[in-house]
Amino acid sequence: MISSITPLTSGMSSMAPITSLFEEGKEQTQSSGIAGGFGSIFQSAIDAVKESDAEKTQMQYLMATGQLDNPVALNMASTKYELSVSLLAQLRNRAVEAYNELMRISL
Repeated sequence: MISSITPLTSGMSSMAPITSLFEEGKEQTQSSGIAGGFGSIFQSAIDAVKESDAEKTQMQYLMATGQLDNPVALNMASTKYELSVSLLAQLRNRAVEAYNELMRISL
């Protein structure tokens, strides 16, 4: 299982999964309605967390085995993971606030 981990290439510093969340959501909101757009943004945030966690875990493994040439890469991967988790938590909090606000509206 450990032998299946391969070193990452130089594309580690890319924040594409996080920065592309809103562009994907805008495109899908126009084509499939607001609920589908929000769902795709939320799913993209979850995917970004999974990807950054896998990257961080791989960097930790490479650091522990002495295969990591640039130790800053581990710090970058950890920060990227923390930011993606923070973004996901904020999205969740905003969704809960919006839901609660809708429930308070009297008809």
